[in-house]
Amino acid sequence: MSAACGCGDPETIVGEAAEQEHERPWWRDREIMIPVCSGVALGIGLALEWTGAETPALVVFWIGLLLGASTFTPGAIRKLFKGKLGISLLMTISAVGAVILGYVEEAAALAFLYSIAEALEDKAMDRARVGLRALLSLVPETSTIRRGGESVEIAAEDLTIGHLMLIRPGERIATDGIVRTGRSSLDTSAITGESIPVEVEPGDAVSAGAINTAGALEVEASAAGTDNSLTTIVELVERAQTEKGNRARLADRIARPLVPGVLILAALVAVIGALLGVPQLWITRALVVLVAASPCALAIAVPLTVVAAIGSASKFGVIIKSGAAFERFGTIRHVALDKTGTLTRNEPTVTAVLTADGVTEAQVLAWAAALEQHSTHPLASAITAAAPGVPAAEDVTEQAGHGVEGTVDGARITVGSPRWLDSGMLGDQITGLEEQGMTVVIVHRDDVPVAAIGVRDELRPGVREVVHTLAAQGIGVTMLTGDNPRTARALAAQAGIGDVRAELRPEDKAAAIRELGRKGAVAMIGDGINDAPALAAADVGIAMGATGSDAAIESADLAFTGHDLHLIPRAFDHARRGRRIINQNIILSLLIITALLPLALFGVLGLAAVVFVHEIAEVIVILNGLRAARTRKEQHT
Repeated sequence: MSAACGCGDPETIVGEAAEQEHERPWWRDREIMIPVCSGVALGIGLALEWTGAETPALVVFWIGLLLGASTFTPGAIRKLFKGKLGISLLMTISAVGAVILGYVEEAAALAFLYSIAEALEDKAMDRARVGLRALLSLVPETSTIRRGGESVEIAAEDLTIGHLMLIRPGERIATDGIVRTGRSSLDTSAITGESIPVEVEPGDAVSAGAINTAGALEVEASAAGTDNSLTTIVELVERAQTEKGNRARLADRIARPLVPGVLILAALVAVIGALLGVPQLWITRALVVLVAASPCALAIAVPLTVVAAIGSASKFGVIIKSGAAFERFGTIRHVALDKTGTLTRNEPTVTAVLTADGVTEAQVLAWAAALEQHSTHPLASAITAAAPGVPAAEDVTEQAGHGVEGTVDGARITVGSPRWLDSGMLGDQITGLEEQGMTVVIVHRDDVPVAAIGVRDELRPGVREVVHTLAAQGIGVTMLTGDNPRTARALAAQAGIGDVRAELRPEDKAAAIRELGRKGAVAMIGDGINDAPALAAADVGIAMGATGSDAAIESADLAFTGHDLHLIPRAFDHARRGRRIINQNIILSLLIITALLPLALFGVLGLAAVVFVHEIAEVIVILNGLRAARTRKEQHT
């Protein structure tokens, strides 16, 4: 049951149970059907009472009362024994007081209204937990190590610092380490989120989970198999989720002083009345005071508005995983965005071609593609896709970490990194491309540099417009990336983002979020495993794209079903509007309680009148809350 309403522990809803709950239709959901049955019983009781069948009506009212109360009273009692007071305790006492005064119908109405509010709250806060531990599947179960001049296969969890791992092409690295021999390209997208592979050579550090795409490597383990960068990510995410789960919701913060205050007031009324010699009158008034102070409207104000807002948000592609997240979302003043896959397409493309005299771009791309079609390097697919045609190549060989060479139309063509091939007269221009955030490959024809091809992961459409809109909403923007500072700054300048933080590992991103969070509520938007700790550490984590990594979706509070960046300012606007409606409902609910208390205390209103006022307030709150279901049309074209 919901923590916000004080009748259960959300921490007990975990793993498989939560996933099964998420998949179950509402009519087979016990937490929904019990309040529904309570409401049906209340309705039948009112119909019987209207026809004059008083006794059957009373029986049905009792059924509705017991059904509704069963959803929150046991939890309230358990919490009471633990020294915790919540709204559910006040509702329980109010219902008991109404029964003592002979108003079973009113008690049944209170129980139904609160139980349905609880059910709405629970459904709004259900989270589809999809296995954060799946992160660890990136680590292979076994690793081959050098021992006494021989290759020995051992369990990855048995790796210790100093073991020399043999990493063949296509294999994942089992734990963090340092390259000792060999050169290759590593696909580190699972760790850094960067789509362009990293060239490594002896002395370079490598991370657990990275895929060796080319030549064989010998890597000396710098971390144990059970304590590496991936296990650190899991621990960071779990710790941040626990801290976030313990943050009180708005209704909780209101309930803390309200519940004990009302109980003390009712007790004082009863005691003072007894001392004045009219105990029955004042004990009755004390019970009416309890009912008057029952936060019926408050109990339904937040969950109803949240459910309406969450449902409407899903219609334009924003999935909000909890009511608490929606409330926090409306307070965000700064947003941090991952670069790769969020601001960029995560699809490297050829963006520039430099050629020497007498050579055309089409020729260069054709020559390069003839060789690259034999390579699995991600840059190879970008070059092949850009070529107008791909001629045949012969005697193609690939040197891990350097490039590929072969014969095309009788000429020896070599394509590779500027670290391996001479740039010739193109050197200064290549530096310019790199300063624009491109990865450059050199093309040689018969050992003469004839061209350079610039490849870059381009920004998604509308990025600059979105950043401008966020600024107009008063929301600051920061880019976080594991990429090098030169590339990060170049793309940030195109996007209009001034605050750029580059070369960040997952734990660095989480630390940056905590730093930004000291100045106000912060959201993080990302889509990869490397973003998971930052998503969990943020006040609101947003997974960009429903096809993002399981770790990102699990760690996030919200998920965008697509990659349209215009959803970001639209979602912020929707959340802020919903929060304003929530605040309106809360203020109205508290004003009703404030007005009813003195009227009940001095006998101006009896129990029936108090319950009637509560019901009128609930209708107003419901109608106002339903306004959160309306969404504004997109402003961009």
